Amino acid sequence: MSVPQNSSRPVSEYQASNVAAVVCTMNSILGIERCLASLRAAGVGEIIVVDARSSDGTREIADDLADLVLEDAGEGLGKARNHGISHTSSDLVLNFGSDNVMPRGELQKMIETLVFGGFHGVSAQTRVEGDDYPSRGLNAWRKGRFRPGPTSVIGTPTLFLGGMLRSFPFDTARTFSDDSELCERWSREYGSRFAISPAEVLEIGKTSWSEVRVRSRMYGISDEEIYRIGSSQGWNSRRKFRSLLHPLSADLLTPMAQLQVKEAVSTVPFLMAFTAMRYEHWIRTAWGQR
Repeated sequence: MSVPQNSSRPVSEYQASNVAAVVCTMNSILGIERCLASLRAAGVGEIIVVDARSSDGTREIADDLADLVLEDAGEGLGKARNHGISHTSSDLVLNFGSDNVMPRGELQKMIETLVFGGFHGVSAQTRVEGDDYPSRGLNAWRKGRFRPGPTSVIGTPTLFLGGMLRSFPFDTARTFSDDSELCERWSREYGSRFAISPAEVLEIGKTSWSEVRVRSRMYGISDEEIYRIGSSQGWNSRRKFRSLLHPLSADLLTPMAQLQVKEAVSTVPFLMAFTAMRYEHWIRTAWGQR
């Protein structure tokens, strides 16, 4: 199957106005106003919010700041994203978290990495806004793990070629591993390439151990989902083993190897706890105890 052409526009002409941002929300009052205001200030062409019946004032803010607000039927993030994406018409589509804030100038870095690098999708580096130990731990983990350059899988915030994403959207059967599934499928079937751009996006409201546990739960469910569904599609023993080792490699060994010695030493307790929680939630999910 051929890959759809995005447009006849020269790559040098892509800018923020050629981007449609899709933001999925559910009681996101802590960050939604800063999130949408930052996208508007960045100059995106259209802002689409897909809201899961928020009851905390999120919907009212979205009605004021977004170009279009759609209702999320509550059937999973993949379906919610696809609902928003199907209403876009722009050359580029940005999947953006309701807790993300786009600093000025950073979206253009994502655009330039995507179009000049010949990629089908790029992500940004994210930095938690905060200075307590969980925030410092998360930021050190990200700095060590998510380094700019080509990569096999990207996660939110992500910027994709709009035509490609509308033609080959997220798998709605996935609940937490939709980014991984899409990247692996595009790479396998269409030869797609992905990268982490040098852009830096802020993440707000993630400065406590309870938030770290929420994140580890999401990753743990994703890990189990990828392993279970991938195995059913015929993964060999080597691929299964790689999947089992992934949290240990991605969350502990890789960051430690990339960080400066002093920062690595101070971050080891956090990385070990985060890795353990990720495996805990993998096991709980496998036993039906999400």
